[in-house]
Amino acid sequence: MTTEQAQKKISDLTAIINQHNYSYYVLAQPGIEDFQFDRLLEELQSLENEFPEFSFSDSPTKRVGGEITKNFPTVVHTWPFLSLSNSYSKEDLTDFDERIKKSIDQPFSYVCELKFDGAAIGLVYENGQLKQATTRGDGVQGDVVTANAKTIGSIPLKLHGDNYPPLFEIRGEVFMPLKSFESLNAGRRAEMEDLGLDEEMIADRLFKNPRNAAAGSMKIQENSEVARRKLDCYLYSLLGENLPFKSHSENLEAAKKWGFKISEHMRICNTIDEIMEYIDSWENRRDTLPFEIDGVVIKVNEYNIQRLLGSTAKSPRWAIAYKYKARQATTILNKITYQVGRTGAITPVANLKPVFLAGTTVKRASLYNADYISSMDIREADTVMVEKGGEIIPKVVAVDIEKRAVNSQPVVYATNCPECGAELIRKEGEAIHYCPNDEGCAPQILGKIGHFIGRKAMDISSIGEKTIEALYARGLIRNFTDLYTLREPGKTEELGKMEGFKETSVKNILDGIEASKAIPFERVLFAIGIRYVGQTVAKKLALHFRNIEALMKASKEELLEAEEIGTIIADSIVDYFSKEEHISLVNRIKVAGLQLELDEENYKAKSDVLAGKSFVVSGVFSLFSRDDLKKQIEDNGGKVLSGISAATTYLIAGEKMGPEKRKKAEKLSVPIITEQEFVDMVG
Repeated sequence: MTTEQAQKKISDLTAIINQHNYSYYVLAQPGIEDFQFDRLLEELQSLENEFPEFSFSDSPTKRVGGEITKNFPTVVHTWPFLSLSNSYSKEDLTDFDERIKKSIDQPFSYVCELKFDGAAIGLVYENGQLKQATTRGDGVQGDVVTANAKTIGSIPLKLHGDNYPPLFEIRGEVFMPLKSFESLNAGRRAEMEDLGLDEEMIADRLFKNPRNAAAGSMKIQENSEVARRKLDCYLYSLLGENLPFKSHSENLEAAKKWGFKISEHMRICNTIDEIMEYIDSWENRRDTLPFEIDGVVIKVNEYNIQRLLGSTAKSPRWAIAYKYKARQATTILNKITYQVGRTGAITPVANLKPVFLAGTTVKRASLYNADYISSMDIREADTVMVEKGGEIIPKVVAVDIEKRAVNSQPVVYATNCPECGAELIRKEGEAIHYCPNDEGCAPQILGKIGHFIGRKAMDISSIGEKTIEALYARGLIRNFTDLYTLREPGKTEELGKMEGFKETSVKNILDGIEASKAIPFERVLFAIGIRYVGQTVAKKLALHFRNIEALMKASKEELLEAEEIGTIIADSIVDYFSKEEHISLVNRIKVAGLQLELDEENYKAKSDVLAGKSFVVSGVFSLFSRDDLKKQIEDNGGKVLSGISAATTYLIAGEKMGPEKRKKAEKLSVPIITEQEFVDMVG
């Protein structure tokens, strides 16, 4: 092949593949089979390798180039990513419509769009080529994720036609189709089964919902992994100085011709009644979509009206989001049973006649405690309304009294532990009943071991709930310290004889247990499972007492001297170490080689720029995880507090911050800062 022939072939193949991409992702009209498409792509890749000088910068082969992004730089948005006002009430929509009509004395229309449940993204195009993709971030600035965005087939690298503005931004939602989500989880399951992990461990490591999977995927460092997840993207907002049309809907129709994927479900509405009809229609049909939605967005269509209405500091006055309420279903409560937790807490459970709700079959729902059952007068055989709170956790929210049987009797709450028979106790001021038999009640023992091996505790990922149950049933463990004796002569052989325990899985279990011996003291202290000693408290105790011996000997008064340790926590610690069986547990893990004193090197501040300052962290952040943000505070000499008080220097506020924390901070005049303001503070 001559160079001239190669150049023409590369040009022709690039055009053909781009057209097929457009037909597949935007028009939803695939012209060839996947196998044929892959062959074309392979042919183009081969030619580009041989004649790289003729490769286009926007070649479809460059969507996935094995690019690694170690850091995602942050940039300020040219146009702020404003948040929409959310409502669950149709009355709010009527008020919204009336406010606009009072403000505007000229004709206008609305555009209704599905509210996709994913991660917002902004795409900047210059002269028809994708230049930059950014996340929403805090609305003012976001992270650059261009390499990852290029892997999404519905995001064009080069636009069609030539009537687009020379520079503009288009925004939309990256989402994971339900089919991709199911495929991703199926692949993860197969990998973990090959490693010999049990069902509980597998379930814990599967993605919980498509929204989180999509958002997390956009920050993966290797873009080939992002491509493997088969994300998609709908675009819904055009921004720029020289847009071709004067209305939102017309510009989106134009954007579709340029190669963008625009929702075919967008609809222009002229009255509030038409808006309500659109909302009701999709509430009934949302389970038929191949992706998740959580509501409808209503926007004024005409740009001149949008400008007249303006925006607040956070939200446009010309748009509102109506969010669908958690989906509900009616069923029969067959029986109330009781579960025993790690701490001995008793949780009543409603065993339901199976009912399909929000994509899954619901058979059980939590009833929380005796007061919840009493206040709602929930009884066995009742017809009840079940709801998925946050679309995840089922709960009973109402009882249909009219359908109750004449001979129905109120629930008599359990008086004895359903597992060991011990008489239940309920401490004054608490809503929960407890089983006091913490050393002889199997669910409590298994729960303590499960807590001990957890990711935020000893992180023994090679063991899960089913493995613990099997080891306990076999008599190989009776508490968490027994895990460190499984290498003893005879026990390893017993492991190998157990059903489902292959040589590889036994090795993984033993290696995971051995690796846990390097886990730092504060996490070991958390893993032990002292009541009221969570992650933050464990770290405070470790910093104050430095080793387990000092903590075990500490009096209540000495414990109260530690930062953020109150009477309830101090009493619990004193009570725990007053029992001989707990002293024995500590001695056994000491012999096993666990870390029972503070590693001073890990707690040396990298700077003292935050010395004397204390912080409370609340919400969801884009630059850091909450744990990383807390570590940054401590690394720079600051202190992390669990609650707001007069001693708090700053409240760092992220997305979805708890409203009560904000109120308390404002009441105490505690300055509220953003994540970026914190970054600026530490330089």
